Amino acid sequence: MRIVVDFDLCESNALCMAAAPEVFEVRDDDFLYVLLEEPPEELREKVEAAARACPKAAIKVVD
Repeated sequence: MRIVVDFDLCESNALCMAAAPEVFEVRDDDFLYVLLEEPPEELREKVEAAARACPKAAIKVVD
């Protein structure tokens, strides 16, 4: 699985970070960082929840 973020849509509201803090981080500069672009399968549920939580649908999970 691979994570693709459309940073033009992303508002860095940290909802993804709340769902999957191992994978997403919004830092003090108010930008989203993807910590694991290819997270392990055991994080799939959290990553998919993070993608669903994004109000701008900026996160895609690609198999």
